[in-house]
Amino acid sequence: MLSIITYLLTIIQYQYKQISWLILFISKYIPLKQWAFDDSHSPKYQKFKTDILPVVINYEIVDYNLLIQYYKERYNYTVKPVNRRSQCDIPQECHCPRCNAPLPYLYKNNGSKGQVLCKVCQTRFSMENKYNQPLKLRCPYCGHTLLHKKDRKHFVIHKCVNPKCSYYLHNLKKVDQDDLLDYGKNKYKLHYIYREFTVDFFRMDLDSLPKNASSLKFTKNNAYIMSLCLTFHVNLGLSLRKTSQALKDLYNIQVSHTMVANYAKTAATVIKPFVDHYDYKISNNMIADETYIKVRGIKGYIWFIMDAFSRSIIGYQVSDNRGVGPCIMAMRMALRHLKKLPEKFHFIADGYSAYPLAAQQFAKAENGGLNFDITQVIGLTNDDAVSTEFRPFKQMVERLNRTFKASYRVTCGYDNYDGAHYSVALWVAYYNFLRPHKAKNYKVLNHVDMLHNADNMPGKWQLLILLGQQSIKQHQLNLMA
Repeated sequence: MLSIITYLLTIIQYQYKQISWLILFISKYIPLKQWAFDDSHSPKYQKFKTDILPVVINYEIVDYNLLIQYYKERYNYTVKPVNRRSQCDIPQECHCPRCNAPLPYLYKNNGSKGQVLCKVCQTRFSMENKYNQPLKLRCPYCGHTLLHKKDRKHFVIHKCVNPKCSYYLHNLKKVDQDDLLDYGKNKYKLHYIYREFTVDFFRMDLDSLPKNASSLKFTKNNAYIMSLCLTFHVNLGLSLRKTSQALKDLYNIQVSHTMVANYAKTAATVIKPFVDHYDYKISNNMIADETYIKVRGIKGYIWFIMDAFSRSIIGYQVSDNRGVGPCIMAMRMALRHLKKLPEKFHFIADGYSAYPLAAQQFAKAENGGLNFDITQVIGLTNDDAVSTEFRPFKQMVERLNRTFKASYRVTCGYDNYDGAHYSVALWVAYYNFLRPHKAKNYKVLNHVDMLHNADNMPGKWQLLILLGQQSIKQHQLNLMA
């Protein structure tokens, strides 16, 4: 009995030594609190980051006589003209661009370098390049004035070029010095950069409809034939010509592929307001991603934003570019019914820099009401804690992309962007209200009593068109009120 106890004590002491060694190894080589996006702290990923907003200084135009009187009454201080000890070469017609003070209150601030200082309002300006802008952008780290560097399609790039900026020096320390010798500093994003948008995406209309849509007054066919076309074309994923052929072979109905396209465009025009304005009961997790399409053989993009709980598509946008503009429009559609974000809200996306930049514009446009951060799932493997936690959400939207591509592939690309808009609008309506989903026990994502009572799919399309007409009528009444 004693030998057994001795043996067990020996094992316990051995295990204690192993545990102590493992704790020492973990504390020395493995950080207990892992950094989120550990790889993104590398200077190679710096160019994909969105910097914070700059400091905006508003130079209000004032009158120098009022300022002199204010100093006298408030501080009992009299602003006297400049007592010059040498001849002044400032032109007589030179005035302060802010308070319009004349020459007696102006003097050179830095000798022969051309900067002039106003004694009344303490404004510095140059005689050759007087500022006429009421706003000035400054770096939030060093206070240096941002320099206008480049013009892009939707924004202007401002850059802090101060070599002593703390942000620049911090990023410079992270760069390998050997890379600086081989490639130079232009390989990395080291300076502070701010993108000033020249287009207000928050005033653009979200309810734009396709052009050249035909009416619902049927002369030859009827509403049931139109719903049959939608069932074959959208539900079964048949092309326009195969839809026309299926109607001919099954029902002996003569409908051209052009008429099928007109039916689909008209249905999209009517159904889209109902789908876009439906109350989807948004949860605290949204997922976003973009995928590729072809329009006349040229690459285009579709942006999808889905709710993680209901799996419904709550925002979508078709665009000819991968810029931040379409991203903002899709996010506006997804957040259009929210006045306040839910608790523990997460907006999940990949590492593309358009999403943080769009979120920054939301915080700026909504005065902080919709201020949220982007949870970025970077790469294909779970190399950090954030990717491990939110990878299942990212896989949801990737599965959505594959489902869409299965129906899009039969079209061999779109002929124009109007066709892409109405095709995507119809597919989103089918995905959200008509398609059975395995994750929901083969039920639809959003239950509508009127659609549930229909016996077949053509009847559901007709009822969905009716709901769209009611949404349009209600929207018109709201505008009249």
